[in-house]
This record gives sequence, structure tokens and C-alpha cells, in this order.
Amino acid sequence: MGIVGGGLERAVQKAFTRPIPKSAGAQMRYLLKQLKGTRAVADALGVSQRTVERYVKDQIRRPRADLAQRLEDAVRARWQPRIRAEARKQAATSTSTSTSTSTSTGLVVGTRARFGFTATPGTTDDARIRHLAIALPPQYAARLFDAQDAGASEQQLRDIAAEGLGEMYFRDGGRRAHGLDVEFTDVEHVDFDL
Repeated sequence: MGIVGGGLERAVQKAFTRPIPKSAGAQMRYLLKQLKGTRAVADALGVSQRTVERYVKDQIRRPRADLAQRLEDAVRARWQPRIRAEARKQAATSTSTSTSTSTSTGLVVGTRARFGFTATPGTTDDARIRHLAIALPPQYAARLFDAQDAGASEQQLRDIAAEGLGEMYFRDGGRRAHGLDVEFTDVEHVDFDL
């Protein structure tokens, strides 16, 4: 999972109402319930079916570090699906009202990356490392989540994020710089918040 895809996943996980199970046995039992069989769990984790059965019965309590990470990742990816879906839906449709105007706040993106467009050298809009924290409109959140669900590549997710950031930062929601192609490269970090 890339920087943007991982950031979207972490943002959704912030909406969880309960922590994931802590013990390896509880995590295996959860996966067994979700995947409906020890063979499916074993295939998902890359272990034998007998190993899964031992964890389920608490005959083995402490997994190797690599298995512990795979186990936690598998549980986290399936944890609270309705809460996850609701958080994504809210980010893709939410608006907040300020004192006099209604502004969209679908998904807040905080990033440090090379951001801008090709311009005359020395202008303020020339591509350079920028630290931005911008609320994207809900339609961009919806596009990002839909693309992620469809299995979009990291570059495709970055392109959607760049389009949204360009719309809000350079084009000011369509009020200026029409037709501007924005570059979003050398991404150091991306954080999303719902």
C-alpha cells in the first residue's frame, strides 16, 4: 500500500469505536469468524491450517514478529466494516456550516510535497516543496475512496489528490487559474483526516 492509499486507510481507522483484539488467539478467532474457515485464514496469513487451529485454541500465544504484523494487518483491514463504510460515506458527503457561509469539508489533507505547476522561474506558483493542510470538497473524497475500492494504483490516487489540492489551493474553488495542470511529486508525507 502506498503513501496515499495508506493515508486514506489510516484516516478511516481513526473512526473505529473499539480497539482491535489484542491477543493473537482473539485475532485468529475474529479472522476465523470473518473468513469462515481455518483454511481461508491460513491462506490469508501464509501459515498452515494446523497453526491457525492452535492459535484459536490458545495452544500458541505469541506469534513470530512477522506473523504478528500480518495477523494485526488482516484484522485491522476487516475491523468494523459498518463504521468504516459510514466514515467514508460521511467524508464523501459532509458539509459544515460556518457563521455565514456553507463550506465543504469532506476530507482534510495534510501533506509535504513538491506542489505547483510550471511557471516563470521565481514566481510564487512555481513547483516547490510546500506544506499544505487543505479541506477537499466531498466529491474528491468520494473519488479517492471509489478509486481505492476499484484497486487504483498509487499514482492514480495521487493524481486525484493533486487535482483536488490544485482545485482548492491554486484555482480557489474555480474562481481563478482555469485549466491549470498541477504537479504533485516528491511526496514526503500525506495525512488524511475525516
